[in-house]
Amino acid sequence: MKSINYALLFFGCVLFHIAGTWSLPLIDRDEPRFAEAAREMTERGDYIVPRFNNQLRLDKPPLAYWAQAASYRIFGENDFAARFPSALAAALTALSILAWGARIGGERVGWWAAIIFTLSLQTFLHAKAAVADMWLVLFVTIAHWTGYELIENRRTKWWLAFYLSLALGFLGKGPIAWTPLLTVGAIIIYAQDWRLARHFKFLPGIFLTLAVVALWGIPALIQTHGEFFTVGIGRHVIGRSLATMEGHGANSLGMYLLLLPFYFVTVFVSFFPWSIRLPWVTKNLWRRRDSIDNYLIVGVAIIFVIFSLVKTKLPHYTLPAFPLLALLLARHWQAAALSRPPLSAVANRRSLFATIAVTTACVWLAIALAIPPMVARFFPAYQLFQVSRASLQPDMQFASVQFEEPSLVWYFRSRVKGFLTPLNKRRATEFMSMSGPRFIILPTPVAGTLSANSPQHWKFFSTSGFNIAKGKRVDLTLVLKPE
Repeated sequence: MKSINYALLFFGCVLFHIAGTWSLPLIDRDEPRFAEAAREMTERGDYIVPRFNNQLRLDKPPLAYWAQAASYRIFGENDFAARFPSALAAALTALSILAWGARIGGERVGWWAAIIFTLSLQTFLHAKAAVADMWLVLFVTIAHWTGYELIENRRTKWWLAFYLSLALGFLGKGPIAWTPLLTVGAIIIYAQDWRLARHFKFLPGIFLTLAVVALWGIPALIQTHGEFFTVGIGRHVIGRSLATMEGHGANSLGMYLLLLPFYFVTVFVSFFPWSIRLPWVTKNLWRRRDSIDNYLIVGVAIIFVIFSLVKTKLPHYTLPAFPLLALLLARHWQAAALSRPPLSAVANRRSLFATIAVTTACVWLAIALAIPPMVARFFPAYQLFQVSRASLQPDMQFASVQFEEPSLVWYFRSRVKGFLTPLNKRRATEFMSMSGPRFIILPTPVAGTLSANSPQHWKFFSTSGFNIAKGKRVDLTLVLKPE
């Protein structure tokens, strides 16, 4: 395949995914947490242990923060720069799908699969989000691809790529990146061809993966006295599997059992618009499938089953399976088009694909460009920052009462170098009476107690919006003491 094709896909995907990312404020709570942690890494020059608001943030490994920190050096510290790495990772994933698809079904299958993945709803959303998910998807995809190549032929380049992608996937979002190991293991057991295990050289390969992870992991464990493992693995991997976190999932046994098919239902939304073809491709696979289909199906099934068993559930958790779904659908769609003469039938099937793809791309672009400017006024922290930014000084102290969303830290620390101090309303007056320039953000009804006796040189800024994290309206006032 010509290099120009890869370049067209890559730059086309990047442009598609970055559309509108500059005009939508970061969405509480994950986006500003990631964005701010990357900024604080840069400020400290410490790229081992992430922090948010000067507190340890041990939820995720560092790869996404590293990518955001690099993006800040190019584009500055802003919403676009925080989101750009996800667009980059999504474009690289599409390239991987194109290359893999071309090897297992021809150039058209590769293109179709890359387009299917790029235009699916969850990809559209997460390729624009300042979070770690697209890096996980990228390296899980590469690991699945190189794992397949290792099964087919024993070459050192595939072996290295397989285990390095497992390591980088772990640095992206933790041990869930190792699901391709389960995929290849299941295929070897299913085929009962134990010679395939020699292709993988599992012991030295796993050692290589762990060695790469250890280059970051050992310093991180030393600096945090083991807390990174306790929180990152203990709470956010094991704890998330055995109990619900942040209200996402089921607390009772009955509800847990009821939610077991959660991802098999939500895939019809997450994989939209291509999900309308899933029943058809499932029927095809039930009737006939080859070894390539078996590999892709096992990879999809393992991801879906693992997250179905995990108690904490969010619709995007199965996103790493979408490249495999895209390849399955593209292979069978293209095969069906070619196996049904006359030529008009082939043209009709290809025309259907093109119609869905072009329509979806236009709709997603319209949404990405039109909606963010319309909804930006409903983001309270962003709006409060915009109306007060001219009065902010770098040496100001700042605090908040009854509103501690991460977006406050992200936006206000772009002008103020201190850190947010959460307070209860009884300490608001005490905080503002201290010497030095400062400001406090609090619910507008509570702000009345400060405005009644405030000096004339104090400034007041108010805004209304919607607290997305809590799902309710919020009215905020910023009270500022210049000196």
